[in-house]
Amino acid sequence: MSTEMSPTSPEVMWGIILSLAIGSYLLRFAFLGWIGDRPLPEWLLRHLRYTAVAFIPALVAPVAVWPAATGGQTDPARLAAAAATLSVGYFTRSVIAAMFTGAGMIFLFVWLPG
Repeated sequence: MSTEMSPTSPEVMWGIILSLAIGSYLLRFAFLGWIGDRPLPEWLLRHLRYTAVAFIPALVAPVAVWPAATGGQTDPARLAAAAATLSVGYFTRSVIAAMFTGAGMIFLFVWLPG
């Protein structure tokens, strides 16, 4: 009889879940618990301002360049919609206008032609 645990056994899965929970808690506690009542240095605040600006494109770019709807193949219609969305968002500084522009471009280039 083997005493090895399967990678998909409940014990291994719960161990992974608890390890990730503890790691996540410690990461948040580092900022909130240890330095929560002290002012952060200016250089750190300057870098933290760019977090959302770097994170959101990293989530959106793979969907625009290698969409699952086309089997991972680059689609000119989706690239055009992404470019139009970026342009409208940059020039109007309006998230709503950019979202409606991107949705309209997808509708025109993908759904209307069939």
